[in-house]
Amino acid sequence: MDTQNDVQQFLTALRARITPERAGLTVFGGERRVPGLRREEVAQLAGVSTAYYTRMERGDLGGVSESVLFALVRALQLDAAEAAHLFDLARSATGPRRGPRAKPESRVSPLVAQLLETMRDVPAIAMNRVATAAGSNALGRALFPHLFPADAAPLNSARYLFLDERSRSFYPDWETTAREAVSALRLLAGRDPSDRALMALVGELATRSPEFRTWWGGHTVRTHTTGTKRINHPVVGEITLAFETLVLPSSNGIVIATYLTEPGSSSADALDLLRSWAAQPLSSPSDAASTH
Repeated sequence: MDTQNDVQQFLTALRARITPERAGLTVFGGERRVPGLRREEVAQLAGVSTAYYTRMERGDLGGVSESVLFALVRALQLDAAEAAHLFDLARSATGPRRGPRAKPESRVSPLVAQLLETMRDVPAIAMNRVATAAGSNALGRALFPHLFPADAAPLNSARYLFLDERSRSFYPDWETTAREAVSALRLLAGRDPSDRALMALVGELATRSPEFRTWWGGHTVRTHTTGTKRINHPVVGEITLAFETLVLPSSNGIVIATYLTEPGSSSADALDLLRSWAAQPLSSPSDAASTH
């Protein structure tokens, strides 16, 4: 991935979204040709020269100090995810250039697999760094049946979202969920732009999905470690889930996503029904669907 180009597009997008009024600048008469701040206005807010900021926006972050980066964070009013992404891009831009490299595939250890299975009442899925399911418990597989085909390896969730038509009916808020997936991949690309598996995934999705290609070019970054998600399950219908992501520092990028429902709600009833099916030996959502 081209880190210099990513820096340029990221800073340009951030500058365009902030109006002078929002930045606390006095605006005099005359028509503005840019939707947000001018380069000289960002430079003024960050306390650097216009030439210096222009060099940074063009992707040249060599020699830029942390204090200047923090000044940019304040000037552009970045949130925590955006600030972390800016620092990641700066490290990638100033460090030694690396060619594409394969990273060891993250696997679920026997201990983590045992942990997942003991969480019988909570749907739990372990994901690797590029959001491919690396493990789950029975209820997690029942909740997301498309990700766990019976006759094949688990699917990558981003490929499922953008290349599998079933995802658009499975997620009533498909666009929100898909944009979140793009954002997560953007953050990963900032941390390690030489990751060959990530490069291959992004290249495939950008080639085959116009939505992915457009949103990837927007350089939006957000963290999505907790929140709510709606699904339209093929067996039990619509469920609203609260999710929480658990990071496993000892597992080389593996995270566990857990899902809960509000007690006493229709979603809780639906999950209880799914839980009873998942507890039955040799049962599956498709089997249940044929008898429902």
